Amino acid sequence: MTITLSAHHLCRKYGQDTIIRNVDLQLKRGEILGLLGPNGAGKSTTLRMLTGNLAPSGGCVEICGIDLLQEPLKAKMHLGFLPEIPPLYIDMSVDAYLQLVARLHRIHNNEIPAALEKVKQRCGLTGCGKQSIKILSKGFQQRVGIAQAIIHDPDVIVLDEPTVGLDPNQMRDIRQLIRELGAAHSVILSTHILPEVDAVCDRVLIMHQGRIVFDRYLSECKQQSIGLETVFAQLTQERTH
Repeated sequence: MTITLSAHHLCRKYGQDTIIRNVDLQLKRGEILGLLGPNGAGKSTTLRMLTGNLAPSGGCVEICGIDLLQEPLKAKMHLGFLPEIPPLYIDMSVDAYLQLVARLHRIHNNEIPAALEKVKQRCGLTGCGKQSIKILSKGFQQRVGIAQAIIHDPDVIVLDEPTVGLDPNQMRDIRQLIRELGAAHSVILSTHILPEVDAVCDRVLIMHQGRIVFDRYLSECKQQSIGLETVFAQLTQERTH
């Protein structure tokens, strides 16, 4: 299968402290990777480096074979990112906001209307175009956040805690959307919710103290009767560097 994202020896330092330590990972097209870890494990920092929002102190990232540090604009054409706090302009309507995002992603003006309708349909926003984002529920605001991440049809979609603060029905809808996205894209889903990974993802990666401590396909875990909750507890106990 096609490799869409590749990171090698990724590191990040703040002063004398090394926060991320030699992270290596690859992502294939059609794969949903669940990124787990306790608070402070380095998940969000890693995602920011993988998406070009934070420069690594060492290592490299390639998106669809394009070096993210050497050719950031070209590489980011293949990336979609929903950070933990969605980058929404809440005083804008859904349509106006998504049109702005489409232009920022350099979608041609004559292609924007079709792209807008397609992404609204995919994200369940068809009837919300004229509504102000600020009056939408948290669940629908998350849908808008995902829509801005995928409107340019990227190869790699990175979602940082997309279901935080949602009620069970909203969580179910967003999870279903993520599964649908995984059919045609590569997806990284960062979450604290172990059952969410089990329900949505093909593969799980656990981080602790800036390192990858576990990387397995869920099918392998099930075949070997490896419980995520047990292995997570065992691998993320506090330990010295």
